[in-house]
Amino acid sequence: MPFFRYALRSRILTLALTACFSFASAGALIAQTPDEIIRSDTALVQLNVGVVDRQGRAITSLAQSNFAVYEDGVRRPIVSFEPTNAPFSLVLLLDMSGSTVNFRQQLQQAALRFLDALAPEDRVAVIQFNGKGTKELSGFTTDRRDTAYAIGNATGKGETYFYQALDYALKQLSKEGKRRKAIVTMTDGLDTELRKTDRDAAAAKAETNESATAAIKPEENPKLAAVLNDADRQGVSIFPLALPSGDSKRLPFPNPVQIAIYRSARARLETLANRTGGRLNEISALDQLARLYAETAANLRALYTIAYQAPAERLHDGRWREIRIDVSYPELIARTKPGYFAR
Repeated sequence: MPFFRYALRSRILTLALTACFSFASAGALIAQTPDEIIRSDTALVQLNVGVVDRQGRAITSLAQSNFAVYEDGVRRPIVSFEPTNAPFSLVLLLDMSGSTVNFRQQLQQAALRFLDALAPEDRVAVIQFNGKGTKELSGFTTDRRDTAYAIGNATGKGETYFYQALDYALKQLSKEGKRRKAIVTMTDGLDTELRKTDRDAAAAKAETNESATAAIKPEENPKLAAVLNDADRQGVSIFPLALPSGDSKRLPFPNPVQIAIYRSARARLETLANRTGGRLNEISALDQLARLYAETAANLRALYTIAYQAPAERLHDGRWREIRIDVSYPELIARTKPGYFAR
């Protein structure tokens, strides 16, 4: 009899564990490895897609039937579709490091103009980063007064922990469920931590500007890769507004190491935009700030969101998956992220 009770308890425990495992596998099961690669067992890929005509004018009246999605040349089924007027959850990521101290007023006024260009249902969070780290000034809300108050309170100085701030912003967006998501940030991209590693790499090959830049390999940085992987998993588009202070052509006394650091920072901003289906806007003069913020809002309001079924049997092989979007009207051009690494 004792053996029977033991066997029964063992069977019950086994069934309970099996049920828990099956429940976790049915949803989005996320496992984190030491190198911060995030894997999702869901086989859905979410895309934010912009469509323009040959003159570059946004087309916002298409339906799901007008789109076809291809992964590695094979058409994939569209699982969900959201039109351009569907609401977004947005992070307004404000660089409050020492590099922006001299034009805070212009920055904050431009950010307020950005709010005016959004749809009423868009949820906005304001996050700042500076030498003391990253801080959420206001959570996701449709109350523009709360958001404007947070923008007005943004302050700080010191170093720039840009990729820490991106990581934090993505974690906050992950709490917004299945909504459409984006990050809009203005920065020179000169992250303090990455700048140190870039300097060490460039110094070893500093004979010319080109050799120093080639030594860094900016797209292979693990912090950038972690941000891109999380953005891929959530379908987040990133829209950087690149400050002129990060332009290597404006360095007063350039040398190969400095030029390599600045070029690499700008290359990473381009990668963040291109790989996530966002857009990089380069600011050549501070009086462009308000206009570029408003243009970014307009670009967001012209995006469709498409989720398609990826081949589950190949989901975690780590290889690059090329994405192509076709529109049923040949004169129209669709733009989205070029692909993703299947981790």
